[in-house]
Amino acid sequence: MTVGETTAAMNAEFTKLRSVRGTVVSLTLFALVSIGVAALDGWSAGHAIATHSRLLRSGFTPEQAGFDGILYGQVAIIAFGVLVVTSEYGSGMIRLSLLAVPRRGQFFLAKMGVTALVAAVAAIPVTVVTYLVTQLALGHYGASIGAVGVPRALVGSVGYVVLMCLFAAALAVLTRNAIAPLAVLIPLVLIGSHLLMLLGATKAFARYLPDQAGTQMLTVHVASGSLSPGAGLAVMAAWVAVALAVGYVLQRMRDA
Repeated sequence: MTVGETTAAMNAEFTKLRSVRGTVVSLTLFALVSIGVAALDGWSAGHAIATHSRLLRSGFTPEQAGFDGILYGQVAIIAFGVLVVTSEYGSGMIRLSLLAVPRRGQFFLAKMGVTALVAAVAAIPVTVVTYLVTQLALGHYGASIGAVGVPRALVGSVGYVVLMCLFAAALAVLTRNAIAPLAVLIPLVLIGSHLLMLLGATKAFARYLPDQAGTQMLTVHVASGSLSPGAGLAVMAAWVAVALAVGYVLQRMRDA
């Protein structure tokens, strides 16, 4: 596996990614949903503070509110990761791709590398803009982007988005279709793991699920008894590493 071969394989993946409408749409939705939720969340929270509303959630801080949009926008980034993989299987282009890059391990690594890179390029500006929009919508109740813990959480947010995207892509390699990974991951991140965190019998286990552990990377002020951002990163990275390892093996073993 030479540098030239790897570069050519990654260039091919970039070309395929741009040609798939679903991937472009999902990245656009990631930005729009994240920023839109940030604006709405900031405005409603600012109004609740000004009117002393009881609807303001317990433990609200303007710093942490700046990351709420990303937690909703991640649904689109999950879809992006899944579509990067499954669009080729659905169209039958996977056979041509493997003819062009016969080394399946190289093909897999190029696809995952491009997926991670594009997710990071999208996540960096969206994360920053989402935070700033929330604070702008909060008005004089907002917090600075340089507040204690915020810069670390911004970096963690980008890392979380990239890892979640890779996790979704790896699961798509295992299933070769979009339905199964989307049916598992989207309900999980929106409500499933949150419900498990509310139950005493499952709370200890639920905090080690990939999304619950990963969201600690976005936490500005860590609550007592919760995983630290570093521990959350380690747990989520372990989930992603296992999924990628299994995907790598299956990619090399299975027929197209």
